[in-house]
Amino acid sequence: MRDLVEYLAKSLVEHPDQVLVDQREDEDAIIIELRVLSEDMGKVIGKQGRIAKSIRALVKAAAGQNERKKIAVDIMPRDEE
Repeated sequence: MRDLVEYLAKSLVEHPDQVLVDQREDEDAIIIELRVLSEDMGKVIGKQGRIAKSIRALVKAAAGQNERKKIAVDIMPRDEE
């Protein structure tokens, strides 16, 4: 899942080298954290959140029925270094 989110995000943003994706897992959920630069947030979220919803739908579809855990994709601004 992590690789899918990373691929999609890097395809959308102006600064693909600044995309960070982390995946955390606990007993009932998988949380994928996507961090992009503040200036790229609009490209990842899209108008009325349509792109973000599409990314989340793709991740859930890719997980399929085999994954019994809830899957969440959190999109956050990355601190510039």
